[in-house]
Amino acid sequence: MKAKWLFVVMLGMMLMLTACGGPKADVSVFMMGPNGFPSEAAEKLEVSLKSKVGELPTVKLNTSPIFSLEKMIVELAAGGNGIFILGEEQFKGLSNQAGFVSLDNIINPKDYPDGVIEIKEEGKAAEKHLYGIPLTGNKWMKEQGFEGKGLYAFIPQNAPKMDEALKVIQIIAQK
Repeated sequence: MKAKWLFVVMLGMMLMLTACGGPKADVSVFMMGPNGFPSEAAEKLEVSLKSKVGELPTVKLNTSPIFSLEKMIVELAAGGNGIFILGEEQFKGLSNQAGFVSLDNIINPKDYPDGVIEIKEEGKAAEKHLYGIPLTGNKWMKEQGFEGKGLYAFIPQNAPKMDEALKVIQIIAQK
């Protein structure tokens, strides 16, 4: 009798775990502005981004309703996000840690001079590259009724699916 209950409990737990997870998106975008970001706005931006990207790669937009430095650090360290959209202060502050992917090969740096920064990696000469896409006046944001002022999109070096993240950031950067 105990074995039967144990089986029922285990089966129930397995069902709960599989129902919660679902397939993971190819590119997870984490967005947190200096004052957080409302979930209604995130849903609107996610639907729009998915329609621009198409079926593949799959995209999920995650936001934080309030600004939390600790949450930002955890999200960066966890390595589960392909793209981050953060405030200018956080973007420029993180540049000291040389954890960004250069976008020079896929986006013209002259189109986004504010996203070109100089980073000095340990043991190497400082290099200037396009690392972030400033979203002030960005087409994707404006189409959804947002200004994007003071926000930057970038890809961290620990992005799980780099090729897919590069494809999505190209779409975000469209003028």
